[in-house]
Amino acid sequence: MSTYTSTDFIRNFEALTNDDKSIVGGKNASLGEMIQTLKAEGVRVPGGFATTSDAYWRFIDHNNIGEPLRDQLDRLAANNQSLEETGKNIRKLFKNGDFPEEIATAIRQAYADLSRRSKAENVAVAARSSATAEDLPEASFAGQQETYLNVEGESELIQACKNCYASLFTDRAISYRQNKGFDHLKVALSVGIQRMVRSDRAGSGVMFSLDTETGFPEVVVINAAWGLGETVVQGTVNPDEYRVFKPLLKDLDLCPIIERKLGSKEHKMVYASRGDAKTETVETSPEEQQRFVLSDDQILQLARWAVAIEDHYQQPMDMEWALDGESNSLTIVQARPETVHSQKVDSPLQSFKLKEKSEPIVRGLAIGQKIATGKAFLLNSPDEMDRFEDGGVLVTGRTDPDWGPLMKRAAAIVTDHGGRTSHAAIVSRELGVAAIVGCGDATTKLSDAQEVTVSCSEGTTGVVYKGLLDFDRTEINTGNLPKVSVKIMMNLASPAGAFRWWKLPTQGVGLARLEFLINNVIKIHPLALTRFDDLKDEQAKERIQELTTGYDDRREYFVDKLARGVASIAAAAFPNPAIVRLSDFKTNEYAGLIGGQAFEPEEENPMLGFRGASRYYSDHYRDGFELECRALKRAREDIGLSNIVVMVPFVRTIAEADRVLGEMADNGLVRGQNGLQIYMMCEIPSNVILVEAFAERFDGFSIGSNDLTQLILGVDRDSDRLQDLFDERDAAVQKSIADVIRRASAKGCKVGICGQAPSDYPDFAKFLVDAGIDSMSLNPDSVVDVIERLAR
Repeated sequence: MSTYTSTDFIRNFEALTNDDKSIVGGKNASLGEMIQTLKAEGVRVPGGFATTSDAYWRFIDHNNIGEPLRDQLDRLAANNQSLEETGKNIRKLFKNGDFPEEIATAIRQAYADLSRRSKAENVAVAARSSATAEDLPEASFAGQQETYLNVEGESELIQACKNCYASLFTDRAISYRQNKGFDHLKVALSVGIQRMVRSDRAGSGVMFSLDTETGFPEVVVINAAWGLGETVVQGTVNPDEYRVFKPLLKDLDLCPIIERKLGSKEHKMVYASRGDAKTETVETSPEEQQRFVLSDDQILQLARWAVAIEDHYQQPMDMEWALDGESNSLTIVQARPETVHSQKVDSPLQSFKLKEKSEPIVRGLAIGQKIATGKAFLLNSPDEMDRFEDGGVLVTGRTDPDWGPLMKRAAAIVTDHGGRTSHAAIVSRELGVAAIVGCGDATTKLSDAQEVTVSCSEGTTGVVYKGLLDFDRTEINTGNLPKVSVKIMMNLASPAGAFRWWKLPTQGVGLARLEFLINNVIKIHPLALTRFDDLKDEQAKERIQELTTGYDDRREYFVDKLARGVASIAAAAFPNPAIVRLSDFKTNEYAGLIGGQAFEPEEENPMLGFRGASRYYSDHYRDGFELECRALKRAREDIGLSNIVVMVPFVRTIAEADRVLGEMADNGLVRGQNGLQIYMMCEIPSNVILVEAFAERFDGFSIGSNDLTQLILGVDRDSDRLQDLFDERDAAVQKSIADVIRRASAKGCKVGICGQAPSDYPDFAKFLVDAGIDSMSLNPDSVVDVIERLAR
């Protein structure tokens, strides 16, 4: 007579907690924990049940496969049998076995109960493998075993459970445990049987409670694609990507989505319409490809759940979510600890910088910030690993866990498909290698054995360059830095750069240039959007229509992209100030934007021409400036980054200052309203001469030492022949700067500097401190060095 009871073999999710990892594995224990503890937070988790580790060991005993299993593993360990042969033989042992009647009955009863609760005759479920080790409850076996989707009926479920057991001995799982030093015979497998969410009729994806590239802890990153979530997890699709700023989520009047990036989403996985297969992959429609999977409200709901889950577990989390197309409700289908950046909290910052450039071959999403060089090896499958040379660049369509052993030998990884949460991205972060994913055409543009440089150091876009390029690698240790008497801030150009440097001990962003965002993210001249019908350049119009896909109003493209880009930079500084300078392109630079030639005059000396403040109130540019103001107002008031300080460049006269401030006020940017501070650049001799008058109109000055030196000394800063004369340390320049600091401070106006000179010249930095400057804004890679110099 059996001494077992059904609870020895089956546990409902509702009865599980994190303390049950050794019984049902971390994945299933986590589902139960969330159902029990996070319901009050509104977090929804599909119901189900799990088989226990006892059921697994009982299956082995019942089928007498313990000894044959050990024999196969011994042969592998003695190099008498290949990994492939070993895995094949062991999987056959499981698939030929039968469940003992008491376990089969317990599974059938639990399934019938789940069907009744789901109001279905045979509810469709997912059978997910969850490995566990009795004496290693913290061990993670993520991604090593199989999941079976859209399983219906008792017999299908019993077979799926056996297949899950067999997947404990896939080649990749055996190899993983060998590399981690786990005893194969002490690892059991639990099967989580979870009600399927009809995401085949909507969408699904992956979510992290920190930035996956930099470890910045104050954002939630969400990837989304149409259909079942396997396409995102496996990296076979380029998904949408959203970033949400966590500290502002509690204010329900704000929408702190600081990035929304449309993915191509060329195909999706759905329930199979015919045949024996349970799922199939189909092409998405053009309308689906051009539409975001999630609404803003859905993005924010997921982000709030991510914060609730992270707070409960007291650590960064990696989650999978699904949107039910029938009920339009969101659910969390899996949650586990994030295992890359959360283990690198105290590690030093690394900085990589190319010393030369060459022809770019392909571009994609940059994973991490490293640079690597080597020969490209184009492989279709891991079976070709004999062709790969250690230290080479692996180029393929996509990767899955079977690629693991080969990826460890690579200096860099490049894939055609996948997003930031694809297998290739996750593993490359764990291995600490450079990777570029979602290139689209890497396997056709790159050649086998071609020498290339893989650069992830230039922001969110990674580039594969032709040839082996020289680069610098530096390590920046931010621990135990001395305190200095001046505020140290950063000069930043891109949102990606902002997150990259979040560990630096700075007091905000001293200069964020709008022209960098416009040039690199938006790419279109603002007047080509406000006056689109006036454009005669058909090629430019075609490119603009392509870039603004998904926006009914082309002007909204500019406002939305700029607002979120600025918000991302401000988020990295929050709650410290982020000083954002209005666009300061020269006319020749504006003309280089898409459609720009039609709206810019040709000037003999653009450096002293139609630039800075003079543009903003001019009829020639006023409607373009309106878009800038709308974007900044949205970033401050709708997204919620109220730490944004707006700075006006190149203000020539007092009358011009008044006109610009009036124009800004007409566009909703009123000094003092909603805490808005407005600064100006101090970079023209007239600014120095009339400093008190300017100080009455602005809250602060930022000294632009490059232009100020150029205009005081009358030296073209770009002239090779005059470069010995161009020096910020010249007595006339230093006297002017000291004069501004003294007189502005007397009027209660803050003064900082955002030029390159403090980074380059220690004596100039000391002069600024002695003169009483309030802040220095430095290039990020010089922050630690300047702090140490100032302390000395």
